[in-house]
Amino acid sequence: MLLSKNGTFALGFFTPNNSSSRRYVGVWYNKVIEKNVVWVANRENPINNTSGVLSIDQQGNLLLYDMSRSTLVWSANVSSKASYIKLLDSGNLVLVKENSALYVWQSFDHPTDTMLSNMKIGLDRKTGQNRFLTSWRSGDDPGQGDYMFELDPSGSLQLFLYRGSTKIWRNSPWPWSLPILFLQGNSVRYFCVFSNDPNGVLFSYNLDDSSIATKLVVDDSGSISRYIWNERDNRWNSIWSAPRDICDEYRHCGAYSICAPSGTIMFECSCLPGFKPKSPRDWHVRDGSGGCVREQNISLCGNGEGFLKVARTKLPDTSLVGATMFVNNLECRQKCLRNCSCTAYASSIVNEKENVCLMWFGELTDMRSAPESEIDLFVRVDSITLAKNAKKDKGFLSKKELLVISISIDGALLTLFLIVVCVRLIRRKKLKANRQKHRPPLRSTKENSNATGSQECSVPFYDFTTITAATNNFASTNKLGHGGFGSVYKGQLPSGMEIAIKRLSKDSRQGSEEFKNEVMLMAQLQHKNLVKLLGYCIEIDEKILIYEYLSNKSLDNFIFDEKRKLELNWRKRREIIVGIAKGLVYLHQDSRLKVIHRDLKASNILLDNKLNPKISDFGIAKICGGEHSQANTRRIVGTYGYMAPEYVIFGKFSTKSDVFSFGVLLLEIISGKRNNVDYQNHPSLNLIGFVWELWKQDKALEIIDSSLEEPGFSYEALRCIQVGLLCMQECAADRPTMSDVVFMLGNNTSLPSPKQPAFILRSSSSNLDKLMNRLGEPSLVRDISITVIEAR
Repeated sequence: MLLSKNGTFALGFFTPNNSSSRRYVGVWYNKVIEKNVVWVANRENPINNTSGVLSIDQQGNLLLYDMSRSTLVWSANVSSKASYIKLLDSGNLVLVKENSALYVWQSFDHPTDTMLSNMKIGLDRKTGQNRFLTSWRSGDDPGQGDYMFELDPSGSLQLFLYRGSTKIWRNSPWPWSLPILFLQGNSVRYFCVFSNDPNGVLFSYNLDDSSIATKLVVDDSGSISRYIWNERDNRWNSIWSAPRDICDEYRHCGAYSICAPSGTIMFECSCLPGFKPKSPRDWHVRDGSGGCVREQNISLCGNGEGFLKVARTKLPDTSLVGATMFVNNLECRQKCLRNCSCTAYASSIVNEKENVCLMWFGELTDMRSAPESEIDLFVRVDSITLAKNAKKDKGFLSKKELLVISISIDGALLTLFLIVVCVRLIRRKKLKANRQKHRPPLRSTKENSNATGSQECSVPFYDFTTITAATNNFASTNKLGHGGFGSVYKGQLPSGMEIAIKRLSKDSRQGSEEFKNEVMLMAQLQHKNLVKLLGYCIEIDEKILIYEYLSNKSLDNFIFDEKRKLELNWRKRREIIVGIAKGLVYLHQDSRLKVIHRDLKASNILLDNKLNPKISDFGIAKICGGEHSQANTRRIVGTYGYMAPEYVIFGKFSTKSDVFSFGVLLLEIISGKRNNVDYQNHPSLNLIGFVWELWKQDKALEIIDSSLEEPGFSYEALRCIQVGLLCMQECAADRPTMSDVVFMLGNNTSLPSPKQPAFILRSSSSNLDKLMNRLGEPSLVRDISITVIEAR
């Protein structure tokens, strides 16, 4: 173990929680009782024993070896010769150049999930390196997880929290990310520092007392938190974290609207002055994602327009703004007014000599109320809206308005006593009426209506009281499981029918659009291999789906469990494979809709009491109407390892995307192994590549689950493996349709030889970015598996 000069930090080998075999090299706070790893070298390549050696080779490069296998596990990849390593009291591990005090490499340039004081993240313009934080996969796996914390160099500087390629939180833009003051015995100041100069676009933080242990961490639950070590209680105290509520969700309320969490039944979204909801019907069911549009269709260029103040708000996303230094606030206002494309501006004093002025061009998005803020946003509005607000502000009232107010006051005094007496009864009636009123007449979306026509949803509506009673107030004993969108509970209706209740979390990534999509799809899809939707509930903040109860839960509880997999012999596994295939044939061509599931995996296949499969979870499914066989999206959603390459890289999805996922699932059912978890020590790194290597060597039967001991099924199993490989061919056009798959599984006709499947070798994010640049497309995902492209 290597200690820093003052013993603040330590470098050494460690094993994560609940892991007795996997070892990593890392840096942690040495004086903190609770070991907290702040940097990991070999986060993607653990050593499975105690034979690891960290050393500097003859070329001056820092290397980590697994001596038991004579394998290089990790390298600093430096080209300048170094003589020794040194751990600084800042927590920075540095490689010092020979005969010099210069650093040829430092761990601060390669952060993992933790940011320390004086560490910098952002873009280094000299080296082209972009530093950002990525979460661990889990508490006992330091590999790169789903969440990333990154500085956006465009516009006025902002920090974003991502899940994959999706933005889920944004901080206030520079220069309004001011120093934060907190208490630890005596007052200690906490400074956030942004810099934008020829050297780079960078963010860092520091304390004015360097003896205090502090850290900023992106955890595997999707939260970014600042911590300070409490020496008295021997624990880390969280002094700030995000996202903290529903209004921190990126673009929760859409364009030209502002989010204010009320904590009551009031809707949190409201339009900016001069704007109205784009879809009043969606706002009626508490869905503000569509945002707002201007109330008046009037040109805002030289027609008497002006600005209205929106006080104490988190400023809109500044990705597309102009930032310029001006002398005063008035000049900022005039600059924005003279530019017809300017939709808003904000101005603040930076120092005694300078003001900073931000002007927005285009949509104003991702705003929320911020009582702690001292910054005001000035929104451009038309002359009519400006006049209305000026009249209210100055108190000018017409005679008619005065008469109405006078009558209202007299009436209020006369009826006040009656209102107080009857308020409880009225409230009960109103709540009952609201339950019926907010029962949404879900219709097909615009995309769906093009394919099927606008249709009413025939699925029964259940009130929240009934759901609460059926689950004994969502008791933990009734909880069946937990997924990315919320929890699933077992319930029982007064009639005695058992049901499964999917309760979306209030912080769920599945918004109202995904919820309505799932209800509308399941209402129109009926097949024995699809889970049956029995009802739904939308009430206040609750979004709930009621499904038929399937006692055996999901397929992954069987095939990946060493004991329960014994219940699935070859005959039953083959029936499950064929049942899933028939369900997909119905979705792709036999139903009135052409539905692409987009998230086919073992956990989304439910099993009834006879172990018959039923496809579930249509939250991200898509409908392709008419002759459309392919569609594009920039929102890549699904599960890594099951997604087709053309979808992950280019955002193109089709029925052949589901065919690829089915192929992966078929191999998992036959092998009893997960595609992404097992074979980490094999060069191919995943199940697909491992099976392909065995197939080329005529050894594919070796992949069959060892628990299958029945005689005479090897021919059928080998045929199924060949069908799976055909489904996972790299080119979507080469893959069979699902009706072809059902035919191949049910007949003994000859099968074509499969071509090399996609997603064989794991590529780092940097290699992936290089590939994307060669293809001329933006990188949408990180840390995925992709077929290596070789010259012919």
